Amino acid sequence: MNGDTGRIEHFIAMLDDEDPSKRWRAAETLGRIRDDRAVEPLILALDDEDWRVRQKAAWALGKVGDPRALVPLRRALMNEREGVKEIIEEALDEIKAMGYNPVRSADDR
Repeated sequence: MNGDTGRIEHFIAMLDDEDPSKRWRAAETLGRIRDDRAVEPLILALDDEDWRVRQKAAWALGKVGDPRALVPLRRALMNEREGVKEIIEEALDEIKAMGYNPVRSADDR
């Protein structure tokens, strides 16, 4: 997908909004855009205080498919509530299914 820098930066910045609904919507949008620049901010969102944000961040990381998310997702799995654990497991499966190819561009998706 075409990764418009301004758009990506806007949604990354929204991950720090005080409103949790804006944070989880930003995570969802970043997952739909599937740009590798969102990986690190989404990994940080796995520690959000709101479980819905953590769930969407895990979902988004699965959609982006970057193997950098594997260890943080596994770590998040240990202390998470049941509904979020399911999404984390799905994200781990999605990343593994993409073949651990860290040298993908957005055009390869």
